[in-house]
Amino acid sequence: MTDSRARILDQIRRSRAAVQDDVVDHRLAEHPRGPTPARGQLSAEDRLALFIQQATAVDATVTRLQAFQEIPREVANYLRERNLPATLRMAPDRKLTDLPWSNQASGLDVQAGCAEATDAVSLVPAFAAVAETGTLVLHSGAERPTGLNFLPDTHIVMLEARDIAGTYEQVWDRLRAQNDGRLPRTVNMITGPSRTADIEQTIQLGAHGPRRLHILVVGDPED
Repeated sequence: MTDSRARILDQIRRSRAAVQDDVVDHRLAEHPRGPTPARGQLSAEDRLALFIQQATAVDATVTRLQAFQEIPREVANYLRERNLPATLRMAPDRKLTDLPWSNQASGLDVQAGCAEATDAVSLVPAFAAVAETGTLVLHSGAERPTGLNFLPDTHIVMLEARDIAGTYEQVWDRLRAQNDGRLPRTVNMITGPSRTADIEQTIQLGAHGPRRLHILVVGDPED
């Protein structure tokens, strides 16, 4: 009786596991969609304008650039104009490391790699952005160390204009579509510099991360 009972229970567990696997696979492939705000359903130019409006409303600064090659000079100018340290820790992403840093930002100490406690300024690429809230979307990976998003006091993010989506749902669709549907280990959504109002209900920047967020929007948007 004991062996028979064990076999029956094992068969039940196996059948339930197969059904649950099918349910999970179906939901991942055909996940339900909720209603999306109308203000995110815009043309490419309007998405860009809304993103800049929303990002600056939460104390981020935004500069538009036409080409990647303009990034080194813009970063150097941004740091110099604000009397910030002339040091930069950037993500080891070839879109950044292959730029002409020595020619256009000769006075800047530039290193690539993971963030260290002494780093004052970081530069990272964004995966995408959400126009409806002015939010940057960054994910982890070998070329995108997550610590660069949080440890340095000044956070500079390179965003391609064509990667500005209208809604969060569109960004998640893009994330699911890459790497055969496997999501990154970490996805960070950043809206403005770090802040808190815990002290006397007064906004304080830099409470739990960078106190400055500067966004470099490169190129033209695409529908």
